[in-house]
Amino acid sequence: MEARTPPSVILIGGSSHAGKSSAAAALAARLDRPVLSTDSLARHPGRPWRPGGEAPPRTSPNTMAPLAPEELIASVLDHYRNMWPMVRALIERHVHEPALGPLVLEGSALWPPSVAELDLASVGAVWITASGELFSSRIRRESDYARRDAEGRRLIDSFLARTEIYDARMMKAVRRLGLPFVEAKSGEAVQALADRCLRRIMDARA
Repeated sequence: MEARTPPSVILIGGSSHAGKSSAAAALAARLDRPVLSTDSLARHPGRPWRPGGEAPPRTSPNTMAPLAPEELIASVLDHYRNMWPMVRALIERHVHEPALGPLVLEGSALWPPSVAELDLASVGAVWITASGELFSSRIRRESDYARRDAEGRRLIDSFLARTEIYDARMMKAVRRLGLPFVEAKSGEAVQALADRCLRRIMDARA
């Protein structure tokens, strides 16, 4: 695998808390290239807590109008459809403008059918999935679920349900299109996950 040249643009998709941000950062460091998240272009306000597990004010967009999981996923997919032209343009610039150099791009906005339509030889992609148990443990730990009140837990439970629905729909599309994916494992080192991602990308290009 090491003798083969990785594609100039590497895409890592997956649901929230699958491990794509950490894997992308580790892979970018290994390949000595920049890493970017689609969240930096436009982020959907779906996470009902702040970094460090802090609960947001009750007047924040996340808590003003709580939605059922199916409504949340519809809102998220709508957001990603609207984002795609901007994401696609970014990918194509890095492919067609050598001065920009290679890139690792990660994010849930990398929806499989959209990426499959790119059909660019210098772009490689992989999606990270995880078990429901792993999503639950990561989300509850990061959100400090045990310390939340009933309303806070309800919002986090809704976010978890949305995450699992997104992952199921994403993986249905990944399998239908025959795209590469890896399943994150509990306790797996970030570098090991990054290595598996690169291996799957390279194997898919062989």
